[in-house]
Amino acid sequence: MAYPSLALIDALRTTAARLDAGATYQWGHLGQCNCGHLVQTVCRIDPAAIHRWATERAFERQGDWEDLANDYCPTSGLPIDHVIGRLCELGLTTDDLAHLEKLSDEAVLAALPGGKRWLRRNQREDVVAYLRAWADLLAAALPAAAATHAA
Repeated sequence: MAYPSLALIDALRTTAARLDAGATYQWGHLGQCNCGHLVQTVCRIDPAAIHRWATERAFERQGDWEDLANDYCPTSGLPIDHVIGRLCELGLTTDDLAHLEKLSDEAVLAALPGGKRWLRRNQREDVVAYLRAWADLLAAALPAAAATHAA
């Protein structure tokens, strides 16, 4: 699970608000999908550039954000790895990216208002619910993380 930070919580909430307000959403587009929208928020990169970088064929890369996260190499020099590195600096793990793309983290699903349920990864409303529940979960963990970090 991601390391809780105010910057990450804000990024998740900002992304949820943008999606809720009607930002273009397309799960099959690597710049307009679940992770793509978080990248837009964190890195301030336009969706077309995100998609182009994610679909570069260097090292035979292809697939979705789970595949990109699994292939992440901080020293590759590829723009998409720089983007993933920026997300990791914010406190995310590559597993978090895979879970965000599939809306599958058990702790986040358990934190959904109304209780645990399965979400559809390609439905805007479900992505918004997941991002908000994740932000709330991290916000609740923030004091404990700060105390541990201070010790």
